[in-house]
Amino acid sequence: MRALTWQGPEHVSVEDVPDPTVVEPTDAVVEVTSTAICGSDLHLYSVLGAFLDPGDVLGHETMGIVREVGAEVTDVSVGDRVVVPFPIACGRCRMCARGLHSQCETTQVREHGSGAALFGYTKLYGQVPGGQAEYLRVPHAGAGLVRVPDDGEPDERYLYLSDILPTAWQAVRYAQVEPGCAVVVLGLGPVGQLAARVARYLGAGRVIGVDRVPERLAMAARHEIEVIDEREVDDVTAALRDRTDGEGPDAVIDAVGMEAHGSPVAGVAHRAMAKLPDAVAAPLMEHAGVDRLAALRTAISAVRRGGTVSVSGVYGGAQDPLPLLEMFDKQLTVRMGQANVHHWVDELLPVVMDREDPLGVLDLRTHRLPLEEAPAAYAMFQKKEDGCVKVVLDPRA
Repeated sequence: MRALTWQGPEHVSVEDVPDPTVVEPTDAVVEVTSTAICGSDLHLYSVLGAFLDPGDVLGHETMGIVREVGAEVTDVSVGDRVVVPFPIACGRCRMCARGLHSQCETTQVREHGSGAALFGYTKLYGQVPGGQAEYLRVPHAGAGLVRVPDDGEPDERYLYLSDILPTAWQAVRYAQVEPGCAVVVLGLGPVGQLAARVARYLGAGRVIGVDRVPERLAMAARHEIEVIDEREVDDVTAALRDRTDGEGPDAVIDAVGMEAHGSPVAGVAHRAMAKLPDAVAAPLMEHAGVDRLAALRTAISAVRRGGTVSVSGVYGGAQDPLPLLEMFDKQLTVRMGQANVHHWVDELLPVVMDREDPLGVLDLRTHRLPLEEAPAAYAMFQKKEDGCVKVVLDPRA
């Protein structure tokens, strides 16, 4: 089959790789009909190469049609239209029972002290082949696959259940959004766009999005989100306080993560590590503070006293310095973590099935391209060219 493979820093290519098969009786094989490029895929593309090998198949936002099932899979059948959550979870262990599927005890990557295995996401998370391919083997398919209607609706109505929509939903839930409160979303990439819409849907009185990319700002404004163009203000924190009676918002969601603008020293470190041998770069990532923390620091600074900071953006450094004095003095609540996709699906599926499209899931994808064009799509997404906000790849095109 054809699949998008990592070959080196900022070098991916579509290659012929072996077709996946049922290995365990709990497996299924899915023919991929749509697979998206996630913002966190760009971390692999640019930064986390020390934990990848040439030929690794990328991708963790996937849906398609079940083509084969193992003997113990009874929850889905051949021919079902399904979404594949990006964490691989058994659905039976203590963590899964608590709704913490991203910490699944059955698939935890204990060798690296990591949580549940993830599709297409480095040695740290199991080095499981991903879904930017024609076919995908899905372990623990009975617990993992989400059946969606075969209703003629475009894949984009359901595809984002694989990752970015549950990630946004969890970010808002973790932000403790209450009716009428003020919520700020830092970063209006795909997760930030959806987090802002979810916050409005769940009753926030004001939602303010912050970004610097014109197309992202325009998309958020279409969905009645107040926007701040950070290029036009000297101090984002001051601008946010000005809009919230000098107090600051009740909650701030950091939807940016490790590659934020405004952290030039860490930016240089990222670029340097991408060029280092794996044996040197990997320990730096695991034992040093290497993230660009501008967005997180803004969140901590801007939120009101007693407020909540919710982090959905991915960070990779083990010893990043945080302003603990300020966090303690302001009595902040901070919540973060990989999305527990399986936990949120029951809440989200009826919302995305609503033909009124209250979260605007059909107004997110800006580019749908054949899988063979994935290398150019990665470069376009990274450089934010051609109005790119969200790319969906079609392996059958």
